[in-house]
Parts: sequence; C-alpha cells; structure tokens
Amino acid sequence: MLTIWGRLNSHNVKKVVWFAQEVGVPFVRHDVGGEFGMSDAYLALNPNALIPTIEDGQLVLWESNAILRYLAARYAPAGMWPADAAARARGDRWMDWQFSFADAQRDAFLHLVRRPPETRDGNAIAVSARKAGELMGILDDALAGQPWLTGEEFGAADVPMGVYAHTFFTLDMERPELPHVRGWYDRLRERPAYAETVMIPLT
Repeated sequence: MLTIWGRLNSHNVKKVVWFAQEVGVPFVRHDVGGEFGMSDAYLALNPNALIPTIEDGQLVLWESNAILRYLAARYAPAGMWPADAAARARGDRWMDWQFSFADAQRDAFLHLVRRPPETRDGNAIAVSARKAGELMGILDDALAGQPWLTGEEFGAADVPMGVYAHTFFTLDMERPELPHVRGWYDRLRERPAYAETVMIPLT
C-alpha cells in the first residue's frame, strides 16, 4: 500500500493526497512536519527535511511534483496523463510553473494566515497579491480555450495550481477578475476529493 508522509495543511502534501484519491490508489498517511516534527526514521527517507515523501513498495520518493508524475504514470487513467508527449508537456509545464506562483503568493499567505493581525505588513500583502494576480492572469488566458490545464479532461497538470487556487480565492486580499480561472476553480470544487482534501481551513 502507498504510504504518504506529511501533514495535510501543507500545500505540497495536499497535492499528493488529493491526486492519490483521484486515481483511486489506496494509501495511508502519517503526519510529519510542522508541529509534528520529523523523526530520524523520516529523515532517513528524506534528508532534505521537507514534506511530502512517499513509499510505494521499494520506492521512496520525495518532491511533490515528481510524486504526482509517478502516480500519474503508474496509476492514472489515460486522460489524466496523456500518452502523447506534446500533449503531456503542454499540461506538465503548469506543474512547474506553480512554483513561481507559490513564490509570488507566499507573503500574502504568511501574513494573512500565519501571523497575528498586529504583526502583518499591509504593503507586503498588497505586493504579493498583485504579483499573484498578475500570474493568475496568465493562467486565465490559458484556460480561455480549454476546461482543464491537462486539456479536455481533468488530470495531473491541474493538481499543483488547483491547490494554490483555493488559497488564492480564500485569502482576504485584492484579486483581479479572472473568469476562466474562476470557472476552473468552480469545477475543481465539484470534485469530492478536492473538497475533502484541499478545501480545508488554511493554517
């Protein structure tokens, strides 16, 4: 059985847990990181002292998007991980683009979620919100011509930014009008695994 190591309030852990549910692979998850700490046994699996990590049989794998690609290649139906290399790459690029978005949104998240109101920096929040909104504009353009980042069907490429989209639309910050991203987010919200795993309180 697949084992997932990592606390669920981590964006990167949410990606893996959500997608494991989508592809229907049974798994167990253990809380690691943050308030749960990291044991020597865990650090032996992942010397980077980060989450998540998975074990699948003899395979030990870390880096969330590498895990998503592995799960897609091994367990997902064809539509979630296109066999055509070009089609797969067009979706796959959004998986790594997500790291640029995460950098842009980080200050807004940290100040609005993990700092008490009296210590928040309003300017840092505004700058972060503007940068995140500008990047979401790029995603909005991409979604103008297709329902999913994977293409015509939901797939692995939708997962990384799908997790961050919930944060983007939940944070109390300024956002531009993004009709295509909003429609995509609404479609994600209809997926039971997304609602259960991603749409939890931000902490």
